[in-house]
Amino acid sequence: MAEEVYRLTQSFPKQEMYGLSSQMQRAAVSIPSNIAEGHGRDSTKEFLHFLSVALGSLFELETQLTLAGRLGYLDKGELENVLSRMDEISRMMRGLQKSLRSKLS
Repeated sequence: MAEEVYRLTQSFPKQEMYGLSSQMQRAAVSIPSNIAEGHGRDSTKEFLHFLSVALGSLFELETQLTLAGRLGYLDKGELENVLSRMDEISRMMRGLQKSLRSKLS
């Protein structure tokens, strides 16, 4: 997802380099970074916390992508494709959360 966001934002207008495209790139990088950091922690509880942060970044990115589409920076097909993949990622992350929570019970 992070790689895709970097590719998509390359075509954004130059005035967005330090605005929307930068925010989108940071949110996209935050998702796998938080998953990796949580996985590296010593407890399931901490991993769950970092997964929650990663999900927050995923939804932040979804909002930013929707805005980019409304501003005409992405075509409808690109936007639908990336949002569909984000939905799949969200389901996987929620499944992992559920599995980890069952370990705590």
